[in-house]
Amino acid sequence: MLFKLSMSGLTSKLKDYIVLLVGLVMSISIFYMFQTLAQNKAFLKANSTISQIGFVFHAGTVLLAIITFFYILYANSFLLSLRQKEFGMYMMLGAKKHKITFLMFIETVVLGAASLVIGIAVGVGLSQGVGQLLMKQLEFTGGGYQAFYVPSITVTCIFFCALFVLAAIMNSIKLSRISVLQLVHADAQTERPVVKGKITGIVAVFAIILLGVGYTSMINISKLQEMGVIIALITITSGTYMLFGSALPFMIKKLKSNKKRSEKGLNAFTFAQLNFRINSLTKVLATIAMLVALGAGAISTGMAFKNNVMRTVDTLAIYDVAIHNPSTEEKKILDGMTFQEKNEYHYKTDDKYVYYIKEELEKNRPLVQNSKNAKRLADASKIKRVSGELPVGATLSYIKNTSDNVIPEEWRTAFKKIQPHYLYTDQTIKIVDKKMYDGLQGKENIAFLGKTNDLLTYKKELKKIDELQLAKYKIAEVELTSKYSIYTEFYGFTSGTIFMGFFLGLAFLAMMASCLMFKILSGASKDITRYQMLRKIGVRRELLTKSIYKELFLVFLFPAIVGIAHVLVGMNMFGFILHDPYFRIWVPIVMFVVIYAIYYFITVQLYKRIVLPKED
Repeated sequence: MLFKLSMSGLTSKLKDYIVLLVGLVMSISIFYMFQTLAQNKAFLKANSTISQIGFVFHAGTVLLAIITFFYILYANSFLLSLRQKEFGMYMMLGAKKHKITFLMFIETVVLGAASLVIGIAVGVGLSQGVGQLLMKQLEFTGGGYQAFYVPSITVTCIFFCALFVLAAIMNSIKLSRISVLQLVHADAQTERPVVKGKITGIVAVFAIILLGVGYTSMINISKLQEMGVIIALITITSGTYMLFGSALPFMIKKLKSNKKRSEKGLNAFTFAQLNFRINSLTKVLATIAMLVALGAGAISTGMAFKNNVMRTVDTLAIYDVAIHNPSTEEKKILDGMTFQEKNEYHYKTDDKYVYYIKEELEKNRPLVQNSKNAKRLADASKIKRVSGELPVGATLSYIKNTSDNVIPEEWRTAFKKIQPHYLYTDQTIKIVDKKMYDGLQGKENIAFLGKTNDLLTYKKELKKIDELQLAKYKIAEVELTSKYSIYTEFYGFTSGTIFMGFFLGLAFLAMMASCLMFKILSGASKDITRYQMLRKIGVRRELLTKSIYKELFLVFLFPAIVGIAHVLVGMNMFGFILHDPYFRIWVPIVMFVVIYAIYYFITVQLYKRIVLPKED
């Protein structure tokens, strides 16, 4: 009987439950996809780059889990508020409170189970599509990749089942503590303003100061570094909540008191409605603003990192090719490449030293990063020639520290590219003049450095050279420090980051808009009487509909403006490591506007259905 009654309750509020279901399905499917990409062992072993970015998806899973936890608790409390009067009526008709509590528990678990099944099904399809797209981006075929992955299903089911049971228990406890009278008259209860009088203005000014401090620290993150992040996190979060708790009610009150504006049409009623409800919305609006910043910021950051790949690679390595004693096959590959610059350095070795020629090195000075006066890491990709004299007899050792007659710092940096660490690790580099070099015994060797105009043009050739180097020196792939290996590692990381940022941002934006919609609809039943009175005195339905659109538009607008402002200023935090942190920032903003607009129109329609029922 209770199960049938719970199904009847779910059916009666189907439109409200569908909104929650969509948010849950999106969260579950993205959670499952992250788990699949991070845990699929055969997939991870198929490509070393993928294995290195697995933690990116694990990090995304953790962030998504935290947001989803609060979203589910909030959404279920909204559904409880919708049914309070109904449950109160059941209890007045003789139903026991523990039965009603169990009824609510069943509904929550059933809704959770349905969203879990649908979410995993959608997640399998999402994992297949995103996995294939990621493999295409990284140019490899993962033969062992499985979109339907049992360990991921297990983790997803355990986590979300625990969440749904916890939400059901909390709703049941909350329901058991409410009296029958409170349940029946739930529609008549309103929230009181938290901040009143002159304190409102003081708090508003303090909120603006906090936001100013937070924005300043984000803009000057290159100087403040870790401390800047901590300051921004504390001041912007607290400042946002204070702003909505004080400045927003003040602004609404001013709009209401403006006679010229409020006397036009139903504006007086619209502003009165806003003034009536705004105090109960301040916390959720501040939360929405922060979620907007997180969601749009996650997508923006992923795109900016993707755009920054080659600049970062150029910062870490200048020369595309660094080969010692090229083989016939390697020479053939090099002959097919066009180099912007190439140098050859001759050297001889014995048991103790690797001898390089002073005159040859100073005549063909290698390139190094000019990072001395760089204001940001992204500027460090500017290059220059090694300067300064190279003393005869100067030495450089990779395995021991020397204090006397060492090679100057800029030349030390250059030699790390000329002679990689896996070559001649036991010997010390020593600079000799041409005469001394000619008198040395032993075979002469050649170190070749080459820089092309565009690394991406020669990806196939550089990949083949790396394979030959691994075979020649019998070293592990992680020991190879070529520019191409750095590119593939960083490209894989940023590919994972952009996918994680995109879907995480999408989930944040969807759940954020859902929370605002739930909050507005939970108070809709309290507005029915006011709309009925206006209809009885002759106000046209069209004017009331227009008033609803305007009122809810302003409610949706405030957190959107603050959230986007947080994103636009906050992207400065990445200016220290990114050349263009605002790369295509319009994309996440447009995505946010589209998602937000969809939820706005859905909210308006659902709100209208509650306060303006169809008339016969």
